[in-house]
Amino acid sequence: MEKIKITEINGIQLYNSFVAGAQRIFENQQLLNKINVFPVADADTGTNLASTMRSIVNAAQPQPNLKLTAVALADAALTGARGNSGIIFAQFLYGFSNEIKEEETLSASAFAEYMKNAVRYAYEAIANPMEGTMISVIKDWAEYIYQLKDHFEDFLKMLLDGLMKAVESLNSTTSKMAVLAKAGVVDAGAKGFVVFLEGMFDYFKNGQLEVHIDTNALEIEEAVDAISHDDITFRFCTEAMITGTNLKRENFARLMENYGDSMVIAGSPTKMRIHIHTDQPWKLFEDITTLGTITYKKVDDMVMQNDIASNRKYPIGLLTDSTCDIPNDLQEKYQIQIVPLTVHFGEEFYIDRITIQPEQFFKKLETSKIHPTSAQPTFPEFVNRYNYMSSHFDSIIGIHISSGMSGTWQNSLNASRKAMEESKKKISVVDSKRLSSALGLVVLRAAEAIANGESHDDIVSKTATWTEKSKILVTSKTMKFMVRSGRVSQSKGLLGKLLGIKPIVEVMNHGKTEVFGKPFSEKSSMIMVMNEMKRFIGENPVWGYAITHSDNLVSAQWYAEQMEAITGQKPVFVNQASPVLAANAGTGVVALSVLLK
Repeated sequence: MEKIKITEINGIQLYNSFVAGAQRIFENQQLLNKINVFPVADADTGTNLASTMRSIVNAAQPQPNLKLTAVALADAALTGARGNSGIIFAQFLYGFSNEIKEEETLSASAFAEYMKNAVRYAYEAIANPMEGTMISVIKDWAEYIYQLKDHFEDFLKMLLDGLMKAVESLNSTTSKMAVLAKAGVVDAGAKGFVVFLEGMFDYFKNGQLEVHIDTNALEIEEAVDAISHDDITFRFCTEAMITGTNLKRENFARLMENYGDSMVIAGSPTKMRIHIHTDQPWKLFEDITTLGTITYKKVDDMVMQNDIASNRKYPIGLLTDSTCDIPNDLQEKYQIQIVPLTVHFGEEFYIDRITIQPEQFFKKLETSKIHPTSAQPTFPEFVNRYNYMSSHFDSIIGIHISSGMSGTWQNSLNASRKAMEESKKKISVVDSKRLSSALGLVVLRAAEAIANGESHDDIVSKTATWTEKSKILVTSKTMKFMVRSGRVSQSKGLLGKLLGIKPIVEVMNHGKTEVFGKPFSEKSSMIMVMNEMKRFIGENPVWGYAITHSDNLVSAQWYAEQMEAITGQKPVFVNQASPVLAANAGTGVVALSVLLK
């Protein structure tokens, strides 16, 4: 019996073939991460494509109408696109959806024509298209099926011949780029496109059986061992979604061109997705807000990612949050992973210490009529980070801001349970009952213990003791911000303002703040803090002390001099406080923390 040809497809078939392609991406994401060496070997091409595909499966709704289905697929891809490869693929789909006509069914010939026309959109999205990458394989495939479009009546035959051409183009990527030849691999993004085509082909070959994917149970592989590479030119892989009216790619390109490399800009006049490698994501986002409303931001530290992937120092991974105020050099020394909180000025939001630095925050605080608020990292953010760390470390310890001040610890704990189920790695999440420099000291003591080879369980059991052996006192120039944030009642705040009180706050062992003292000048409050710290230290040896401040370096240095005279030690660190802390306590704040041995 002669096999029935598939001469035309409708919107439902188009959608199902895309889902089948997505399934292949999910199955191959670890391999794609493994061979990822271009543009940098940050081991995330599989992750980025899988995240893009998950958005397609979750958000796009199939309809018999081809145009509506194509638009839904493109919009879902753009919304969930991650990384260079994800955004290029999303722009290719946008081109396809823009070119496709209002028709009930699609012939193989028309499919080939629309795909060929969509290539132009993908090329336009990339600042410097490179041959031997995903974009060139897409072009070779689309041009091949277009050239033979009048010879194809059967979708299956077209997809098979096109797949063979795509594989041929994929294999040639190794010889076209020196970095791929050196590593002996094909381009990861190009490989991702080919496995997507394999899934589409299998859908039609196997009788168009509908593919069901439970994305809630889907594990996104955050990273695997990366292949080492030359120096990274720009540190942060930066992405954003911008909405507005009459958005123009050339305006974004003009604004972004001097910020870095690997620039990709995709989208429509109402929704734009950007990707760039830069050293200044915070400044870039400031400029981007002049073009539209930023609804999504993502910033990955590629230097840290690559360092862990190619040079993991310890078997135990250490995770904390951005309220720890640990300087970058110490984070890098111990490969400490930081999950950032966010700071909000009304509808504007910023990623703590990544898309807003303390200096920017203070300027905005002076000019904004809206009082800033803070928000904890989300459950998915923690799941992603734990999945990433599970692929590199034998076990993980998370130490966070006091649960009495934030839901960060609870979200981290919940996410760790899901990550443990998937990775089978041990993860312990500790409530430090501290914040700022005190949290930083506890985390660094855990880092030192990991470096000294102490066991996971011993370190976790000691953190409660370290908390009890620590003290943090916070001085403030005003009670205004504590009242606004709810840390002090309105009545007490009014009384404090009338009397000119410069409050001292202590974080107690139960993890919440209490007013320690109510001096009437900043100098007397600092003397009161030092007297209390002398009493606390007594004859006990000090493991270390640290100081954080909100735009008050003079006072921070005074504390450092006083503490060095008492202990004979330099501070473990002196650093600007997180904008999250300043949002709740205001400028001029200084936090002095001590940890006994």
